Amino acid sequence: MPVKIAGEWLNSCSGCEIAILNLGETLLDLLPQLDFVHIPVLMDHKHYGQLGDKQEIDIPKATVGLVSGGIRNEEHLEVAHEMRKKCDILIALGTCATHGGIPAMINSYTNEQLFDQYYHTESTDPDAQVPANGVSKLLDRCYALDEQIKVDIYLPGCPPHPDQIAAAILALLAGKTPELPFKSVCDTCPTKRQGKGKVKEIKRFVTTPEFDPDQPIEEMQCLLEQGYLCAGPVTRAGCAGNNGEAPRCISARVPCRGCYGPVRQEGNQLLDMLNALVSNGIDIKSLPDRDSLLRFSGAHNRLTPNKKGGY
Repeated sequence: MPVKIAGEWLNSCSGCEIAILNLGETLLDLLPQLDFVHIPVLMDHKHYGQLGDKQEIDIPKATVGLVSGGIRNEEHLEVAHEMRKKCDILIALGTCATHGGIPAMINSYTNEQLFDQYYHTESTDPDAQVPANGVSKLLDRCYALDEQIKVDIYLPGCPPHPDQIAAAILALLAGKTPELPFKSVCDTCPTKRQGKGKVKEIKRFVTTPEFDPDQPIEEMQCLLEQGYLCAGPVTRAGCAGNNGEAPRCISARVPCRGCYGPVRQEGNQLLDMLNALVSNGIDIKSLPDRDSLLRFSGAHNRLTPNKKGGY
């Protein structure tokens, strides 16, 4: 009997759903074993019934639930609870779901600061109210899924590599719990490293790193050792999939930006990176932008408001 699958996207860009489609022929091979009962990217199934005749959100029961995106408003929260209620196994799909992702950068600001900065201008009526008719009310901040509902399996990534989505589905079909290796991007990076003490300050990535385009990436010196802020030491590996290739950003001679979130689910990329830099004798005061170390993992109260916005 096919396994019933339900999917939902919340505070997200739909990149994780595109990653599902990017399974390509693998998805076609899996389809006979899967029964998609609700997934916006693949089928039309309304929350309140196809005719809008229901009074509450109704998602069909499913064995596995895939939820991408974090939780930012009351509608997201309601849908997340319905998915948790109807799915035996719930997967947080993508870094927005597991750690808040890019949308959680707004957690550096209050909702009042958000509206003042982005929606109020000199021509705005000072007495104008935030629209509430038919618009879901914002929560106080952007939440990762597990801050509001129980999550069974985490598949981080912006987006997750199709190889990992396929591996998770195959494991579930075999009655096993999917397991991702706890490795950092550095653990899978093939660049040359000379050791500690070579760099004292960190610089912005506004110049081209030193490398020979005619040489393999194995001949390029570690970008962090070249003085660029590379989040590889504190970011979970996986962006290259299961083919053993170099991490994607590193392959493009670009420092890792941290899109897979911390190596450990409960990790703090900012704190872990500061510790890594200090242990290498690097002056952390030279960091050009500390907030950028949490650009993908600002949920779980990693980013919180202050008078100017920050952490």
